[in-house]
Amino acid sequence: MSYDAKVFNVMVASPGDVLAERAVFREVIHEWNAVNSEARRVVLMPVGWETHSSPEMGAGPQDIINQQVLHSCDLLVGIFWTKAGTPTTEFASGTIEEIERHIAAGRLAMLYFSSTPAVMDDVDHEQYQTLKAFKASCRGRGLYESFESLAEFRNKFSRQLQQKLNAHEMFKLAQVQLPSTNPGPPGTFPAATQPLTLEARTLLKEASQDPQGQIIYIHFLGGSALQSNGKSFIESDERRVIARWEAGLNQLKNEGLIIPRGKGEIFEITAKGYEFADKIDS
Repeated sequence: MSYDAKVFNVMVASPGDVLAERAVFREVIHEWNAVNSEARRVVLMPVGWETHSSPEMGAGPQDIINQQVLHSCDLLVGIFWTKAGTPTTEFASGTIEEIERHIAAGRLAMLYFSSTPAVMDDVDHEQYQTLKAFKASCRGRGLYESFESLAEFRNKFSRQLQQKLNAHEMFKLAQVQLPSTNPGPPGTFPAATQPLTLEARTLLKEASQDPQGQIIYIHFLGGSALQSNGKSFIESDERRVIARWEAGLNQLKNEGLIIPRGKGEIFEITAKGYEFADKIDS
């Protein structure tokens, strides 16, 4: 059964040496959603530059990531091990820039530093010194967490994320008030037979902002891909996750908000779809 919920973007910021931790970050977010979202009317959307940024020219890479991804982030989770990341024009690394700009904007950040043993011959010592300096700068500005293994990171992040959701003002329970889907006078919000699911609303909003107004769905051996406006929506091979996005796509088709093109792998938003999307909160 569908339900309305408040969606918060949760961004992971990290260099390239913590890929396993980034995967755990997403797993913990998805697990929290599966258990809590319907009851609490809160959905956490895992966000990262590699999944939520798209090609664009005219500015530096980090500036584009900041505009496309960071600026819409509600909570940022920073993870480090031995690297600080690639330097930018203004900061020691892109990851550090994302964290500093997010904090400067008065938004919530959670930082984690791995103390897992590393082979020092394989460590970039300049990167490591940059990271040590950044970590030292954080000591007087708040609390950060350390962990010694992937399992410890999972346990700590899962517990501390729940603590934030229970206590932080930003995450107070709230019922999303979307425009009514009942028929109204001409020119009002177009009618739908059923309220759109979160997945359907997300797809429709992104399709309305896509330059071609398209949603692309491809099913292949071992998985599926669903994309629009330069974003990918299926981040797990779990059938339950894929089924929810397929249901959202089918709902948009059944409501006449999108129409299939070609062999059915490409869908284009309709005039009714654009009108409907314009009434959905960003």
